[in-house]
Amino acid sequence: MNTVPFRFQKLRTLDVTVLGILMALGLIVDRFTVGTKTIQLGFGFVIVVIASYLYGPVWSAAMAGLTDVIGTLVSGQVYNPGFTLSAILGAIVYGWFLYGHKPSIKRIVISQLLIMLVVNLVLNTLWISLMYQTPYVTFLMTRILKEVVTTPIQIIIIYFLLNSPQFNKLKEKLI
Repeated sequence: MNTVPFRFQKLRTLDVTVLGILMALGLIVDRFTVGTKTIQLGFGFVIVVIASYLYGPVWSAAMAGLTDVIGTLVSGQVYNPGFTLSAILGAIVYGWFLYGHKPSIKRIVISQLLIMLVVNLVLNTLWISLMYQTPYVTFLMTRILKEVVTTPIQIIIIYFLLNSPQFNKLKEKLI
């Protein structure tokens, strides 16, 4: 398999099927969260990580963007293109650091910290403050607390998922 990260590599029928299944799983998994009203951990990132690791930043970004748009429309929420941009950027970061590489703790931590800082704290906080017409700083403090709690959990989940023997067996069958 070609591992040039920033190009659309040719997909087989199996790849298109897997990406479609991952999109469907993403739509389902995004609806489940654990935590309090202030600090919630969703598991949609796991699907994006899997797509990014298997198919690279371009295909995973396309999948993440489509999943965000479809999920918003299906849920009946107001669509905000900013969150779609955030979903796409998150997939690009995961794909950039994970695609074609051994999923080391260093790569996972760096990718997750970039997503935490740029996507979650800066961009998503901006989209929320614009949506609610509330000063940026009002949401920033709460979101910093959320990220401090959830980011280490996400790092652990990603590391153990991508390095699990079961996932590696599945990867060998797919790639």
